[in-house]
Amino acid sequence: MEWTNRSMTEKHAVEILSWKYSKPYDFYNNVLSGDALLEMTNGSYHVILAGNHHIIGFYCTGKSAQVPAGDLVHAYRENCLDIGLGMRPDLTGKGLGTDFFHFVLAEIKQCYKGGIRLTVAEFNKRAIRLYEKFHFVKQGEFLKGDTKFITMKMENEVGV
Repeated sequence: MEWTNRSMTEKHAVEILSWKYSKPYDFYNNVLSGDALLEMTNGSYHVILAGNHHIIGFYCTGKSAQVPAGDLVHAYRENCLDIGLGMRPDLTGKGLGTDFFHFVLAEIKQCYKGGIRLTVAEFNKRAIRLYEKFHFVKQGEFLKGDTKFITMKMENEVGV
């Protein structure tokens, strides 16, 4: 199936904000609010569509991809492009993660040639294994409440 990358619209954001993940991934559930809609339509979010219609997932870049608590421990001081992503809940755990992440990285690397960093909750072993397959390595860690986050970085020399 062919996937496309589009800028996030309010319609897409409303659908994504209504996604509900099963435990323990319910940590990633969002609340539909005016602030959340403003965030997702601020220009740093993109939606991945299958056949130009069905949302597969999304990604964001820059400050929107950072966990604010990381600023307190200088987790983002190194000059990198931060990325964040999410896949539709009913598609997770079905073997699509590698293709999805490859697509996102290829889209990002069309415009950006430097180091790429992401932040992931430490409990999300499934995502961490995926990122490691793409040569992301742990750079640091920090707490936000009871949740430990790790930052992972991929150097620009590594191909997609």
